[in-house]
Amino acid sequence: MGQGVLAAPPTESLRPVLRGDDFFKKAVPEVSEIISGQKLSGRVAFALADVQTGAWLECENESIGTPPASVTKAITALYALETLGADHRFETQLAATGGITDGEVQGDLILIGGGDPTLDTDQLAQMAADLKAAGVIGVKGGLKVYQGTLPVVTGIDPEQPDHVGYNPAVSGIALNFNRVHFEWRRNSGKYTVTMDGRSEKYRPNVTFAAMRIEDRAAPVYTYRDQAGRDQWSVARGALGGAGSRWLPVRKPALYAGEVFATLAGAHGIRLGKPDVIEVLPAHEVVLRHQSQDLRMILRGMLRFSTNLTAEMVGLAATQKRLGAVDGLQASAAEMNRWAIGALGMKAPALVDHSGLGDASTLTALDMTRALLAVKDEGFRSILKRFGFRDAKGRPVKDQAIAVDAKTGTLNFVSTLAGYITAQDGREMAFAIFASDMAARAKISRAERESPAGGQTYNKRAKRVQQKLIERWDALYGRVEA
Repeated sequence: MGQGVLAAPPTESLRPVLRGDDFFKKAVPEVSEIISGQKLSGRVAFALADVQTGAWLECENESIGTPPASVTKAITALYALETLGADHRFETQLAATGGITDGEVQGDLILIGGGDPTLDTDQLAQMAADLKAAGVIGVKGGLKVYQGTLPVVTGIDPEQPDHVGYNPAVSGIALNFNRVHFEWRRNSGKYTVTMDGRSEKYRPNVTFAAMRIEDRAAPVYTYRDQAGRDQWSVARGALGGAGSRWLPVRKPALYAGEVFATLAGAHGIRLGKPDVIEVLPAHEVVLRHQSQDLRMILRGMLRFSTNLTAEMVGLAATQKRLGAVDGLQASAAEMNRWAIGALGMKAPALVDHSGLGDASTLTALDMTRALLAVKDEGFRSILKRFGFRDAKGRPVKDQAIAVDAKTGTLNFVSTLAGYITAQDGREMAFAIFASDMAARAKISRAERESPAGGQTYNKRAKRVQQKLIERWDALYGRVEA
């Protein structure tokens, strides 16, 4: 990946120099007016540069480290693309031990995770159908599941509440983004609950995760690793008449194995309860399921900001570079080293690949350096188009400024980084990191899903981001001949 043309970092905030024919630009609001006008607390850091020349156009607080939130995923995408390649596909396998005689596996059937973050129940169902089509009608031994292709981590960020679906376990096998669907209904004063691994076509019930309804006021949810399964409880008063939500999976291998056993049973292949194995025995691969290519996986990750995808592809990239890796922090440290060499960053300090952990810090200057260094125009096409909103919060139609960027949101942290095409066609790279770390520090672990003031802060930060981009279009959208 080529190095961008970069000037030395500015020693103070860059301000536009108005020329004689630029008098109209005096009406453009100052940065301080934009921030105060939205009553945004904390600090805003940003950097803006011309894509063609690398010249810095406007910066403020640009060298102060800030949690980048999900903007981290843009760095992870670049890391994975260079290390694994855009055409890389992850492969989930079914394998047999002891050979196959008259359609019967003489030993065990093994479901082998290949690091595919997008595997879902529909795809497992297809694998079960393909197994039957391959002539397998039974298994003498049992169903084993191997998840050791990647390190096993019980959750991305231990500081998150137990029940949030965006903080699941990570391992070499994942199903439905390692989330299980919890649904409840009340009838005649009594509740029925289900836990299932649903996808578009199938809804197999599971037993590896169970839910108890308890009479208490708080907390709403509790989690325990009990008797080898995910044991949840929920406060009765929080349920209402009916509803559902996705809960994180802490035992991804058991989850995938149980769902596959159910789907295989529908084809007459009886497998029983799965066992997780830590070492792969000698085996014969019976069939393989490949994911979409990496470029398409990353496109989905950037648009839907899936944390699990970021962690799994980041770990896979590091393992290709180094071999075995201990966990997310060690893998992120290698990505930091790569970013310094490949993207021209100076001091990236990321602790994971998704941005969920707020111990990560990045400067707006470094993030913009990375965007300048990218010479692959295809990268911009997998970023999400950032849409403006009017004063009433409605989407702006026929938006004149094109913005392709990655957003990031933590409580009292809102980030945005990407590319701007101004109305005259000038291309600029930018990063905007807004944060109120004092407000964030006051949030308890239990409040992290939806703290008081969090949504208001995020809305204000997004309005500031939009107004900064509009300012830049007005000030820098005309390139001198």
